Formats: sequence, structure tokens, C-alpha cells
Amino acid sequence: MNLSSCGIDCDACKFKEEKGCLGCHVLRGKPFWGECDLYACAAEKSLPHCGKCKDFACDMLKEWEAQEGDGRIQNLIDFAQ
Repeated sequence: MNLSSCGIDCDACKFKEEKGCLGCHVLRGKPFWGECDLYACAAEKSLPHCGKCKDFACDMLKEWEAQEGDGRIQNLIDFAQ
């Protein structure tokens, strides 16, 4: 699994093919849609992803998942802790 900072599996993401997105780590938090606040937050704390944060799962991460319903928090629980 190729986890983004927020827990999306970049290898399974539809935008990998649709938009040629390489994932936030490769793109340093600047995917096709703009700058990623979750990536910036994790990078500022020198964390590989949100699952390693003492504030996991923070309100920002919960809000992003609620908007997209993509299972990113569960991915971080299952694969990144």
C-alpha cells in the first residue's frame, strides 16, 4: 500500500490514472488540485503520515474523510500505526 499523508492508498486512487497524480509524497504536498494542508501539517511535524500524529485523528482529517468518504482514517489505523 502506498499511503498518502492522510491515508489515501495512492496506488488505488482514481486520480493516479485520471490526472497522472503521483501521490503527495512524490509531489511534496502539491497534487493536481493544489496544496494539501494535511500533508503540510504532517511534514511540519516531521511525520510520514497523520497516523503517527499525537492528535490522530484530528478534526481536519475527520472533515476531509467526511467530505470524501474514502476510508483514509481506517487505512491509517490498519496499515500505518
